[in-house]
Amino acid sequence: MDKELQQKYLNEIGIVVWQERNFENLGNLDRPQISPKDSINRKELLNKNHNQHLLDLQEQVKTCKECALHQSRTQTVFGVGNTQSDWFIIGEAPGSEEDVKGEPFVGRAGQLLNSMLLAMGLPRNEIFIANILKCRPPNNRDPKTDEVDACRKYLKRQLELIKPKIILALGRIAAQNLLKLDIPIGKMRGNSYLYPNSNLPVVVTYHPAYLLRSPREKRKVWDDLKFAMQKYKELT
Repeated sequence: MDKELQQKYLNEIGIVVWQERNFENLGNLDRPQISPKDSINRKELLNKNHNQHLLDLQEQVKTCKECALHQSRTQTVFGVGNTQSDWFIIGEAPGSEEDVKGEPFVGRAGQLLNSMLLAMGLPRNEIFIANILKCRPPNNRDPKTDEVDACRKYLKRQLELIKPKIILALGRIAAQNLLKLDIPIGKMRGNSYLYPNSNLPVVVTYHPAYLLRSPREKRKVWDDLKFAMQKYKELT
């Protein structure tokens, strides 16, 4: 990515200058290339009617009544983006705007996420975005264990169908529930984890909504994003 363009997006996030710490071997921060699936995988996906599987899953989510959240939701929030992307972004739960629009990460937090992704060289439409929960908890409270458990199979199936190469988990709730760990997010940052029972790497960073409340943490998030880009380069 052109350095001036990258700096433009960093300015929008709120990072004018930065120092690379603990990333001596990061090298060129050019836009990570989304590699096309090899021909065998593409044929396999076509044979299994990849898009239809996702549509069927989305319909299952729309009619889900496995926890009490179905009683208060306006609509479900399945996820959005490139269903053959190497990058899968996972947030916590839909908020009030997401509940109305049926799309994750809209509003101010979504705008900040878009700028974060552009600084990485990843337009929003080139990645896939979903949440731990598909329905909004009342008053934006934290998800309950039974709610996360009810949604877990849907997220698992999304990952199986989309087959990303890396997950970026946004926020404590997403990271802890995704990885089934009870570790403070500050201690999870800077480490690479694996999605349970897989070789799929997971990188953890703060949620954009938290950054709106604590803008001084944006520099830490940029370090996390560079770390994620480095992990992706190692995979490709």
